[in-house]
Amino acid sequence: MSYDLVIYNGLVVTAADILPKSVYIGVNNGIIETITTAKITGKKEIDAEGGYIMPGGVDSHVHIDQDNAPAGDNFESGSKSAIAGGTTTMIPFAIQPKKEYDLIKVVEEYHGRANKNGGSYCDYGFHLIISEPTQEMLEISFPEVVEKESITSVKVYTTYPRYKLSDEQLLQILLTNRKNNVTTMVHAENSDIIDFINKRLSEKKLTQPFYHTVSRPQIAEDEASYRAISLAKMIDVPMLLVHMSCESALDHVKKAQTDLFPIFAETCPQYLFLTGDNLKHDCCNHGNHDDKFQGAKYICSPPLRSTQKDLEGVWKHLINGTITVFSSDHAPSKYDHPLGKKKGLINGIPHFKDVPNGLPGIETRLPLLFCYGVETGRITPQKFVELTSTNPAKLYGLSESKGSIGVGMDADFTIWYPKNKINKFELKNEMLHHSIDYTPFEGMEFTNWPRYTILRGNVCFDRDNGGVIGGQIGSYLKRKASTLAGPMKPLNPIFE
Repeated sequence: MSYDLVIYNGLVVTAADILPKSVYIGVNNGIIETITTAKITGKKEIDAEGGYIMPGGVDSHVHIDQDNAPAGDNFESGSKSAIAGGTTTMIPFAIQPKKEYDLIKVVEEYHGRANKNGGSYCDYGFHLIISEPTQEMLEISFPEVVEKESITSVKVYTTYPRYKLSDEQLLQILLTNRKNNVTTMVHAENSDIIDFINKRLSEKKLTQPFYHTVSRPQIAEDEASYRAISLAKMIDVPMLLVHMSCESALDHVKKAQTDLFPIFAETCPQYLFLTGDNLKHDCCNHGNHDDKFQGAKYICSPPLRSTQKDLEGVWKHLINGTITVFSSDHAPSKYDHPLGKKKGLINGIPHFKDVPNGLPGIETRLPLLFCYGVETGRITPQKFVELTSTNPAKLYGLSESKGSIGVGMDADFTIWYPKNKINKFELKNEMLHHSIDYTPFEGMEFTNWPRYTILRGNVCFDRDNGGVIGGQIGSYLKRKASTLAGPMKPLNPIFE
């Protein structure tokens, strides 16, 4: 029997196993049809030359074409960057504007954004951001959009004036999500602590980019994480705390997990590799030492933490299993753009509060963790797959088709070079495919990179032969409920 695509002579990695190089993978019609040790042939064949064959990356935290980031990536550039970094599935956000209570209309508007400029290079879904819940919306419009669009995840915030919800509102959303089998994602920082510090920094005219790190201390994340977990326990509902950046907050997650509550954690590359020193204008990582505002490139929330010890605290929880998913939180804005990072430079005076939050990272997410995790021996290849593909697919209802390599699954693959096949190189922004004019990981050394990215049997990225060669063939993914959370206790009758 002949196949559309055959991949062979590589180490096939899942979250549980590494299969030997004697294995052949046969693909027909975009689906994995066989995994066998018998030699098979295909119309197209890829010799992995002993490199790792992994499932395509699932980046479950991506901000694309958002109104609050007019100098950011759109679906065309963001998804192209994803494919070039080994990611075949991304889940960006559809944001409820204030005073808009028709959630189907909200999602339809984001479908329009996704289909502009030819569409997406990778498959995608949507999380829904709830910014202004009403009882009527949660009881009527919310179940309708869950049913129609198969959206099974909602993000809420405890900070930012535009998005911040009260504890009572959070409880109501948690209850609504439980009744509709929807996963809750929480950006957890204590807004009052941040506002209190910001007022004093402003009074003292301490508004340079570095003071962003001062304005959002670890205790703000620590307290809000504990509080969010407490609210989830009250309703007995699964919860993911997103982009966690400090060990003390992750300790709360670990304690909840030990007590068998379905609390999950996400972290991102910036919290493993970058520190607050990057926001100082004299940092050696900046290209132009005369530009004292360049630290604004590194403004994100939660902020970059202070020391290497802080980074190691996050690494510890990634290695010991507390952290469930490793996402990019790709939320970029160009630096040299009046609506980008330089929006915070007003008449030559820096104002960190006016700088758009977020960093580019969708293309560098997998290579960073692979080079500094797998190739250094800090994590196993199986752990890498679990964090970057399998767990995100399970958490967000995609595990029937995405996140692993198995018969009947979508034929999504990231194939890496064999160790030492490519020369080490220093990353430069011009190597990347996003529309952003910088990368926070400029100058970092890489020992590997995805050699091939394959989406549903289509080779979309061939690093040695043309780079991104696939078209904009990405499809919208309807999702099911999370398969990570275990059975819940009966709902408290007072919440019925």
